[in-house]
Amino acid sequence: MRKDVRILLVGEPKVGKTSLIMSLVSEEFPQVVPYRAEEITIPADVTPERVPTHIVDYSEAEQTDEQLSSEISKANVICIVYAVNNKKSIEKVTSHWIPLINDNTDKDSRVPVILVGNKSDLVEHSSMETILPVMNQYTEIETCVECSAKNLKNISELFYYAQKAVLHPTGPLYCPEEKQMKLACIKALTRIFKVSDLDNDGILNDNELNFFQRTCFNAPLASQALEDVKNVVRKNVIDGVCDNGLTLKGFLFLHILFIQRGRHETTWTVLRRFGYDDDLELHQDYLFPLTLKVPPDCTTELNHNAYLFLQSVFDKHDKDRDCALSPEELKDLFDVFPYMPWGPDVNNTVCTNDQDWITYQGFLSQWTLTTYLDVQRCLEYLGYLGYSIISEQESQAAAITVTRDKKIDLQKKQTQRSVFRCNIFGDSGSGKSGFLQAFLGRNLTRQNIVSEEHMSYYAISTAYVYGQEKYLLLHEVFPDFDVLSDTDLACDIVCLVYDASNPHSFEYCARVFKQYFMDTKTPCMMIAAKSDLQETKQLYALTPLEFCRKHKMPPPQAFTCNTADAPCKDIYTKLTTMAMHPHARLRCMCTCNRCTFCHLQNFINSELVQTVKAKLYTAILSRHVTQADLKSSTFWLRVSVGATVFAVLGFAMYRVLLKQRSTQRVQASSVQSGSGTCWQPTARSWTLTSWRFYWPSLTATQTERSATRTLSTW
Repeated sequence: MRKDVRILLVGEPKVGKTSLIMSLVSEEFPQVVPYRAEEITIPADVTPERVPTHIVDYSEAEQTDEQLSSEISKANVICIVYAVNNKKSIEKVTSHWIPLINDNTDKDSRVPVILVGNKSDLVEHSSMETILPVMNQYTEIETCVECSAKNLKNISELFYYAQKAVLHPTGPLYCPEEKQMKLACIKALTRIFKVSDLDNDGILNDNELNFFQRTCFNAPLASQALEDVKNVVRKNVIDGVCDNGLTLKGFLFLHILFIQRGRHETTWTVLRRFGYDDDLELHQDYLFPLTLKVPPDCTTELNHNAYLFLQSVFDKHDKDRDCALSPEELKDLFDVFPYMPWGPDVNNTVCTNDQDWITYQGFLSQWTLTTYLDVQRCLEYLGYLGYSIISEQESQAAAITVTRDKKIDLQKKQTQRSVFRCNIFGDSGSGKSGFLQAFLGRNLTRQNIVSEEHMSYYAISTAYVYGQEKYLLLHEVFPDFDVLSDTDLACDIVCLVYDASNPHSFEYCARVFKQYFMDTKTPCMMIAAKSDLQETKQLYALTPLEFCRKHKMPPPQAFTCNTADAPCKDIYTKLTTMAMHPHARLRCMCTCNRCTFCHLQNFINSELVQTVKAKLYTAILSRHVTQADLKSSTFWLRVSVGATVFAVLGFAMYRVLLKQRSTQRVQASSVQSGSGTCWQPTARSWTLTSWRFYWPSLTATQTERSATRTLSTW
């Protein structure tokens, strides 16, 4: 909507231009009329459209041609005034004034023109028969009004139509010669229809029509009014109404009807509510709201309401309900966009199904990636989808959460962020791309069929950390050691990938770490890629393990994507955990079988615990539970006792582990350092035999007897 409207009155001398202005202001005919009235400003609260209006008079006696040309170029609408009792003034409309206006305005953006027949009180006949051919000849003429400054007839209507011609012009909407809506208007209204069609069935049902009515006009339609609208469409358009709902064909017909009946302000109200400007383009303020400010060291994420909206968009277009968007469904989803926003590289950035279609998780992941990397583009995309309208928010900025400064997270040793960035460094051929694609569940066989031109330097998916779903964003940094930018270095965790089968691969990772990350607080992890190949000694002063110990990093993590099934994702969970807790020295990264975490992990995976777990499951969960059981106090007592026994047994085992670990530390401190290593079990999943061997203080007989007694009591 414009901030103001400038109306210029022109015409032959003594046709009543100044009298019209003075009659409007004083609400009476002036007895003394000057050559020219001063510029008048009507406040916004007085005008029907609530827009300030400036009225400018022209006098041939007081102004030059240059001044007239300047006023024409500044005017938003021009009123050509003629006297209905003066044929010469009518002829001058086409012979002088319209050509003069066209010569001083841009051809592509003609200024709307209003023909004003003044002094209608002096004649008994109308001048419309003479004026109608002129209106048909010149498309820039919006309307014609006959009025009388003396009798105050149609004075207010004249300036209302002039204001309306600026705020609700007919030209961008309708072509009078062809009696059809213009293509740009059809395109805009089609997008509005699709955004309003909440279930994507091609029909606006009563609920959707009422929502549309409330959105645009702040009032619902009565049931009878809805039926009257449908009946009008039924009588005039075939297939305009289907299944008692309004089709796109019927929706467009209604707007043609509004325009033809002079109610094009109705169509403009709809267009502007959905973000369109006077040129029927989505306004920049609508697509890019200025209310969103992102301070340095803060990131942007989608909030819960935004994910709910995107979920509804996905469900709306997933017609076959296979939790994936086929190319046709994806094209239909982006039909409300002026261009296709996602290229083929997106399929290699997020999770897809076996047909390479973007899944529900991949759909949300791509939106999360866009929000994190380019929040303005995300706002633009949400604007095309109509987020602010469907979610009834002021703007798309309501969908974005700006996280707090990372320095505050480090100080408080906790974070509320849900998206974490991992930058991956490594020499050429070290396996970085394979590491990214493995995160999306693709083994080496699937990676080999991907076209190189469609490869992506990003991969994003979800990982669960302590039961919380988080997004991990992997970014492959181009291996140019001398030109690492601030973007390449800004991340939550660094992943250094080297080829375990290439003796020269580790050196690059060591150099990157020492030059850029050794003195920072950013956690780092070393990945020994291609672990399925023969491991080769790295030509570096320190081995990768020694390097990690020296710099207090977790030991190198073996990784390969050359598997029969999808690669293991444990490594990505570890990365996400380290990114969430950069302040913590996480022991869970190691495989030493010496720390408390490894002891507990081995205990949980032992045959004894698995046997107890299976029998408890069989006794409690697998049996058929009837309604009588649920009402029985005996049943709930047995459940409580079983849970208590299992908890006590677990706590007792944990105490044994701690005691054994402290004993080992005392023994280790009394041994002089020789090779620096001692024998440790290598298997992570322990059997009952290895349990006996490693903890002699707890014999197998005692353990089995205790477990048997517990199960017998149960």
